Amino acid sequence: YLGSVPLIVGVNMDVPARNLRDFVNLAKAKPGHVTFASASTSQLVSSEMLASMAGVQMTNVPYKSGPAAMTDLIGGQVNMFTADFAVMLPQVKGGKVRGLAVTSTQRSQAIPELPTVNEALGIKDYELIAYFAMFAPAGTPKDIIRRVNSETPKAYFGDVALREKFLTATGILWNHAPAGVSPEQFAEFLAKERKMYLDLVRIAKIKVE
Repeated sequence: YLGSVPLIVGVNMDVPARNLRDFVNLAKAKPGHVTFASASTSQLVSSEMLASMAGVQMTNVPYKSGPAAMTDLIGGQVNMFTADFAVMLPQVKGGKVRGLAVTSTQRSQAIPELPTVNEALGIKDYELIAYFAMFAPAGTPKDIIRRVNSETPKAYFGDVALREKFLTATGILWNHAPAGVSPEQFAEFLAKERKMYLDLVRIAKIKVE
């Protein structure tokens, strides 16, 4: 396990909503008329989860790629897009998209002015993050796995410039100590993630494909 990164909830600059609360109120006023883009499972689940917890109905517009969805968001073909930092952050910083919130439970160091979804809506149970990790084929000798697991965090924590590049480029939060997270702890994390996604899909009433 390397670290995690939230998604950013962004809207087209012409959408009359300066914050996430305004956007939710806009969606409540016109059920089903507000649209959101999605090009991945995390993007779809995060938006459907937001709609479900906020009590609004939005229409999903699926895309084959994040950049294509971003192009249409900037152009006004869709109202909202919840995407990873690599896709969303440059557009928010460049003033082409209005960022409303981040999907983690804590604000991101990469864009600390954006509130969390929980802060913006006055709720406490919303969280959806992407994570970075390293995997190896089944049957890889345990001594190799443990060496990679122990040396990778050391390389990161030992290089200030590398940490800064990760933060500014991806918004990744290395939220563990230099000792890292053991393979066994990561396996437990994966099991919890799987259960969480299954629950979210059920709550948000997303059709399983």
